[in-house]
Amino acid sequence: MGNIVAIVGRPNVGKSTLFNRLIQKREAIVDAVSGVTRDRHYGKTDWNGREFSVIDTGGYVVGSDDIFEAEIDKQVELAIDEADAIIFMVDVETGVTGMDEDVAKILRPVKKPIFLAVNKVDNAKRAQDAVEFYALGLGEYYTIASTNGSGTGELLDAIVKALPEKEENLDDELPRFAVVGRPNAGKSSFINALIGENRYIVTDIAGTTRDSIHTKYNRFGFDFNLIDTAGIRRKTKVKDDLEFYSVMRSVRAIEYSDVCILIIDATRGFEGQDQSIFWLAEKNRKGIIILVNKWDLVEKDTHTTKEFEAMIRREIAPFTDVPIVFISALTKQRIFKAIETAVEVFNNRKQKIATSKLNEVMLDIIKNNPPPAIKGKYIKIKYCMQLPSPTPQFVFFANLPQYVKEPYKRYVENKLRELYNLQGVPITVYFRQK
Repeated sequence: MGNIVAIVGRPNVGKSTLFNRLIQKREAIVDAVSGVTRDRHYGKTDWNGREFSVIDTGGYVVGSDDIFEAEIDKQVELAIDEADAIIFMVDVETGVTGMDEDVAKILRPVKKPIFLAVNKVDNAKRAQDAVEFYALGLGEYYTIASTNGSGTGELLDAIVKALPEKEENLDDELPRFAVVGRPNAGKSSFINALIGENRYIVTDIAGTTRDSIHTKYNRFGFDFNLIDTAGIRRKTKVKDDLEFYSVMRSVRAIEYSDVCILIIDATRGFEGQDQSIFWLAEKNRKGIIILVNKWDLVEKDTHTTKEFEAMIRREIAPFTDVPIVFISALTKQRIFKAIETAVEVFNNRKQKIATSKLNEVMLDIIKNNPPPAIKGKYIKIKYCMQLPSPTPQFVFFANLPQYVKEPYKRYVENKLRELYNLQGVPITVYFRQK
């Protein structure tokens, strides 16, 4: 299970530089999807074999410093709520500022691991200057220089040691469905329509303090675990006006799940925030199903669903093979269809295709439509297999894998999707040297 580490601090102390340094080696792999607009403030990293997500709270606030005063408090509160560990960044050049003191005041009583990182320490004189940060009352600090990475190793060692080992006492065979979406899209009404008004079972899982509510559920003949971000008690301080918050709320639910049920509000279309959550699920290689809620409120003629669906598919390209179900949580219209579809996507995601079958079919297709020759070099693909990974990944062995370009990869992916039901499932296709 993914742990979450949030980086907090006032503007211009170097949060983004540290964030980029932490995720750079991973991002290159995770983001092989071309042309996808990515969330610049969320990424995965691993250190000494422990994988965790990093959230940079800094990039979200646009505005002057005085707006920032109130905003930073919100962000720190949110980080306290959502993250397993917090890196609080300060800048040795400016020394302790009033804003640093405010943040420290919020962090001091917090029971989670907090790491005070003093940035821009790149010589002995500055290492001595860093001593004044003891005044923040957060104990030991780590001196780093996020531009060249010095000191980040020690910081990461300490963080990884402090991260809680996630306890898993969910029934692992059961599908885990996360209900995600922007505020007011109708997540709660959907869950109530599923479960009936009385939220009778609330199973708190160790290590997830009231951030997502897991409910083991049997309905419509299916057993599943529901991971619900809608029921989170919201701190009044955190207004949900910022895209950041709903994305951050979704991070954990998405990481816990097998399939994300993304609920969008039909009256608002498919907005930037919906897209952020969609790409977050795609980046994490989760199954995805999109529910268009409040469909009963939309003025319709005969073409409306088709047009609306086409609009969504344009927005989520190139990964368009995603089921879209039009529902109304209030009238319970197509609620069963929604769950049935989520179960199908779950099954699609865990299917394993026999290597012999795969080769028989795919090599034939490739022979009839081989990758275009580049500079007179012909690419030969000899063998393919599905990797033993939790999500569908396929590797094709070729003599010159470096010459296989994106359009051909897309072609192979589309053929796989035509042959095997992979609807709602992000898949990865690799070309490797034989």
